[in-house]
Formats: sequence, structure tokens, C-alpha cells
Amino acid sequence: MVQNTEKYTVITGASSGIGYETAKAFAGRGSNLILVARRKDRLEALNQEILSCYPTLNVFIKATDLSISDNVFRLYEEIKGYPLQTWINNAGFGNYDTVSHQDLNKIRQMLHLNVEALTVLSSLFVRDFKDVEGTQLINISSAGGYTIVPTAITYCAAKFYVSTFTEGLAWELKDNGCKMQAKVLAPAATKTEFGKVANDVTEYDYDKTFGTYHTSAQVAEFLLKLYDSDKVVGVVNRENFIFELKEPQFDYAGNSNHNQNIEK
Repeated sequence: MVQNTEKYTVITGASSGIGYETAKAFAGRGSNLILVARRKDRLEALNQEILSCYPTLNVFIKATDLSISDNVFRLYEEIKGYPLQTWINNAGFGNYDTVSHQDLNKIRQMLHLNVEALTVLSSLFVRDFKDVEGTQLINISSAGGYTIVPTAITYCAAKFYVSTFTEGLAWELKDNGCKMQAKVLAPAATKTEFGKVANDVTEYDYDKTFGTYHTSAQVAEFLLKLYDSDKVVGVVNRENFIFELKEPQFDYAGNSNHNQNIEK
């Protein structure tokens, strides 16, 4: 892989878990970084870790809460002038609970972050960079974005949105001859802070709860495989935990005679 010391990779949710490991993985490939998350201290620690290994890289940190709509637009305005090549929407959190019992304030925040922020940032990035050679947008969904999981119905619905939105965008970019590629990564159980946040607990044992899971570093490797491929979907099979690269999974009515037809 040719190192790229001019272009930038943006990673949201970079302060821990998959985002943290993905930042280190792209740094290893020589990419300058713009790292986004709420916790400034975690971002600063990651910045120091990366620069200790790759001192010639440019790394910028942006501490902001993307569940607040104004912050989403503000973030993009601050960084759109950089020569961006890759945008990874990883920020998000989950929720385990029944629909009848779930905390609606938590659900509202989850939808703002997992759906609204991702959609706005994707749309702005596509608008400005869709015709730039080599650009990629990678949105982090979940195996629960292709399968409905008990007690995680609202979370899965949000991730189904991420999966269908990104697959549809991939078709749209292709149909319009754009240079950008849109891709969706769908990991299964991954040992991160996800379990604690989703269950509102301070301790969470992945060995007892899942038994089989991936580490954040493994998922970052999967993301790089997706990045290097010409496939749209990278998904972990929930039954055997094998990572697979695939074409879009949802039906696309691109050639249907029943689509809206507006004269331009």
C-alpha cells in the first residue's frame, strides 16, 4: 500500500474502541488524521500515541458532541477545507431494552447520533468530495443492521437505516459516475465500551455475555480489508463470526419502470 502523507482521514468516535484502533491503522498507512469524539483527554492520548510512532503525520483532534445538531454542521465547516480523502462515521452507541421499557431520552440521543449526525456528515462530504479521485465514505453499521436482535430492536432499526442509506448512496454514486465510493462495515459483537453503554452498567464481561466476539483491533483490520476492496459491504456473520466482503444486500429498484420520472 502506497503511503499517503497529503490527504486526510476523518474518524468520528475516535476516543475508544473501533474508532481508536482504526485511527492507529490508518496512521500506519501514512494518512494524516482528523479525530473526532466527545472526550478530549482520550483524543489527546491517542494523538500522542500516534505521533510517538509516526512523528511526521499531521493529527488534528476535535472534541465535540455530535448528538447535538449544531455541532455536526460546525464540525464540517471547520474541516471541509482540508484535502479529505476518507471519512469514517463511527460515532454511535447502542441500547439493550424492550421497546415498552426503553429510556426515551437515551433513545433520542442515540437516534440523533447514530442516524442524524451520520446522515448530515455523509451528505456534506458527498456534496463536496464526490468527484475527487480516491475518496471513500465508510459508515459503521452492525450485524444488527441486517438482522433484528431481541431487546435491541430500536438500535437495530437505526443500524438498518445506516445500512440501507449507505448501500443506496453507493448505488447513487455509481449511477451518476462519481469517483467516490460509499461502503458499510457491519461488525458483530466487539469488545468495546458498547456493552456498558448499551446496558447502562459500569462493568460488562464479554466472555460471560457473548463468549465469541472480536477485538477492536480485529474490526479495524476488517475495515481496512473493506477499504482496499471494490465491495460495498463488509459484514461479520453473527453465527460463525467470519468476516465477509459482499455486494449490496438490499433490493435496489434502479431499473424499475415504476420509479418516479421527472423531466429535467
